[in-house]
Amino acid sequence: MTNYFFLVTLLPLLGFFINLFFGKKINSEKVSGWLSSILVFIPFLITAYTLFDLLSIEPESRRILVNYFSWIVAGNLSVDYSFMIDPLSIAMVLVVTGVGFIIHVYSIGYMHGDNGYARYFAYLNLFIFAMLNLVLADNFLLVFLGWEGVGLCSYLLIGFWYEKKFTGDAAKKAFVVNRIGDFGFMIAMFIIFAHFGTLQISGFLEQISGFSVGDSLLVTISLLFFLGATGKSAQIPLFVWLPDAMAGPTPVSALIHAATMVTAGVYFVARCSLLYALSPISTNVILVVGILTAVLAATIALKQNDIKKILAYSTISQLGFMFIALGTFSYTVAIFHLITHAFFKGLLFLGSGSVIHGMHEEQDIRKMGGLKNKMKITFVTFFIGSLAISGIPPFAGFFSKDEILFKVFAHIGIPIYAIVLLTAAITAFYMFRLVALTFYGKPRYDTSKVTPHESPKVMTIPLIILAILSTIGGFIGMPHILHLPHLLESWFEPVFIDAKTIAATLSPETLYSMPVDLLIIIISICVAAASILIALKVFTAKEAFPPAKGFGKVLTNKYYVDEIYDTTVVEPIKNVSDKFLWNIFDNKIIDGLVNGVANYVSRLSVDWRKMQTGVIQDYATFTIIGIVAILIYLLLL
Repeated sequence: MTNYFFLVTLLPLLGFFINLFFGKKINSEKVSGWLSSILVFIPFLITAYTLFDLLSIEPESRRILVNYFSWIVAGNLSVDYSFMIDPLSIAMVLVVTGVGFIIHVYSIGYMHGDNGYARYFAYLNLFIFAMLNLVLADNFLLVFLGWEGVGLCSYLLIGFWYEKKFTGDAAKKAFVVNRIGDFGFMIAMFIIFAHFGTLQISGFLEQISGFSVGDSLLVTISLLFFLGATGKSAQIPLFVWLPDAMAGPTPVSALIHAATMVTAGVYFVARCSLLYALSPISTNVILVVGILTAVLAATIALKQNDIKKILAYSTISQLGFMFIALGTFSYTVAIFHLITHAFFKGLLFLGSGSVIHGMHEEQDIRKMGGLKNKMKITFVTFFIGSLAISGIPPFAGFFSKDEILFKVFAHIGIPIYAIVLLTAAITAFYMFRLVALTFYGKPRYDTSKVTPHESPKVMTIPLIILAILSTIGGFIGMPHILHLPHLLESWFEPVFIDAKTIAATLSPETLYSMPVDLLIIIISICVAAASILIALKVFTAKEAFPPAKGFGKVLTNKYYVDEIYDTTVVEPIKNVSDKFLWNIFDNKIIDGLVNGVANYVSRLSVDWRKMQTGVIQDYATFTIIGIVAILIYLLLL
């Protein structure tokens, strides 16, 4: 089963080296693009084969630890390069390589003619390598290698068009903000090694299984890990990097900032589910942060006009939904929404890229309109993705989002359920505002300068595949009310069984009769459908866009969060750095000390140089004086 599994990470790394060192020599877009794509597709096939192998054995045996080599040995620290092959890691690898392959193929058309074509695919392959290490690792240090690796690749890909200043600024912002979360991750690792003597994930989870619920050590570790998760998964307060990250190529937004990297925090909390089940305080923090993030990002998306910025805030909001599921101890549901989100949000981002491509790089939806008949494949697939994220059956998002709503209703109660339901309604509204302004109504662009056109097949076929997945992907988690198998629940049961056992005593799920279950589903569908109809009616014929006023202006300016951060964090740090650290500490103290020593030695050498007269008698005198001084010293001892 695991004989060839090492190729899953090795092949994308090989693609990185080939494109980086030989890309310009190959000098062929098709070779670079298709080679990179194939080296991601083969790992997908290997993982699919491993999936069927795991299905053939008993559920309790579906966890295989593969140790490839000893990585770091220093004193008491011993870290192996080892993978944990289990239902959770297999599901994540299938998402990363499957959706990753589709986006690689799409990129072949989207990046056609770009000067950095081979370099772009080198970075994509390196990202896949880092992400696969993150989700397969059986020790925290290897997770951190992948964690930092995807951060590096994010920086490289956001700033890919480095000749533009704003892309460089966005890349630096993403890198710096993520370092804050990464600091929490590192401190958590240090604490784990200090107290448990290991960095192996499975070994750590085995040791904490006997700890009492609410243990302060576990709460501290879990909160520090969650700080890391808020950085990678763009949650409050570290969400500000993701909207700016849209400066990179659109396929990058689809791969890194919708389907894979930003879900790393969700995955990691699920991987450490036992830790969070034993830390209910941390789980409550996750719930609150998830709710606040989902509401904040959804409301901001209502007033954005950049097609990619709307999808960026939508991503932040949907990640909030995943953390809401984690905050109700519903780990399977969180991963379920992670999977369906990869399908429909990847589709929406690639669809937006197709629109931008067809509109000659225009991204403002106020300057679009009437594209439905100009870009038929893009329109149909984008419409399907919008229905999926809005929670309309039978599309994928309906099943996962409805399950989150039900878990909130059953675990938390009606008030919080109402807030989450309202957020879901806002999601449907802003998505179909986007659809209406982009595809419906009259053209609002200059028809003499812009001629919208459908994208080439290498871009539209990936859209069709993702549209199919967004349509049928939800059937792997059918509602219990239908009395049909919930495939994901049974698949993930061995991974989350210990955490679920503890969670059942902390937050028991209220059982409801079938009419209540059915009513929750009907309410969810009706609310989403009403939001869609209202959005289409209001924005289909809209032609004038007056400046926003009142609360609308606040939303347009994203609650002024960036401005608040600039005023309270960035500028004070810059001022301290400029006025004290640079002008005083660096220039006067550090440079003063170094330059002072140099000047002293220089002056001393001038004085000593005068003693070098070249006269032998003078040297003999100095020698005698030295001998006499030594004799006096010895006599006085």
